[in-house]
Amino acid sequence: MMKRYKLTISYDGTGFAGYQIQPAGRTVQGEIERCLSVMHKGGTVPVSASGRTDAGVHARGQVLHFDSSLAIEPKRWIKALNALLPADIRVLMAEEAESGFHSRFSAEGKEYVYKVNTSLQGDVFQRNYTCHFPYVINADLVQDAIPHFLGTHDFTSFCSARSEVEDKIRTITSLDLDIDGDDWTFTIRGNGFLYNMVRIIIGTLLEVGQGKIAPADIPVLLKAKDRTKTGKTAPAHGLYLNRVFYGQIEDKYS
Repeated sequence: MMKRYKLTISYDGTGFAGYQIQPAGRTVQGEIERCLSVMHKGGTVPVSASGRTDAGVHARGQVLHFDSSLAIEPKRWIKALNALLPADIRVLMAEEAESGFHSRFSAEGKEYVYKVNTSLQGDVFQRNYTCHFPYVINADLVQDAIPHFLGTHDFTSFCSARSEVEDKIRTITSLDLDIDGDDWTFTIRGNGFLYNMVRIIIGTLLEVGQGKIAPADIPVLLKAKDRTKTGKTAPAHGLYLNRVFYGQIEDKYS
């Protein structure tokens, strides 16, 4: 009898060519499916994720699902998979899911974190996990710009021109900035995100902080629906897929 299982995983994106399997290059999906194949005596077990992450992007709470005929308790999936997986991927949680559950299409929201270090020298031990941005940034300007992103907008100006998605309307429910010395942490939640959307929003906010873009210009940029008018795409290695929300209507945006 086939059962559907839901996994929550974390991974260090440094050594991967992205999440999704590619003809060449090491991928997170490839490693997961390789381990599941071992457990299924060479059988193919496809996995689906809540979304793809690019090369260098990390995850603390990526969600996957797969179907299996193996009669294994959820806790044993965690132990068995972690014994086979490389050290840069960990299974954090496993549970049985309803047959209709889909890691991508059942998701109601996501939370991303983006880390920036503004020190002059940077931190050599964080070079793969934090965007080094050694420039003077006016935090007040950044905070003034943030509210303009909240709510429902057409984010055409803030997604990659290579995006093949036609509907570019998304809702941002919160966007917070925490500053601890030279370390800046952005946390953004929404009902969905377009290709490179978070990284372009962050790149634009950093340019706002430098005085290159005025906070009041953000609504104008949104209405322009023109990627060439917004800021640079922030580097991949500062980005983390932090959480994926499923059916938690009452508290998911608290």
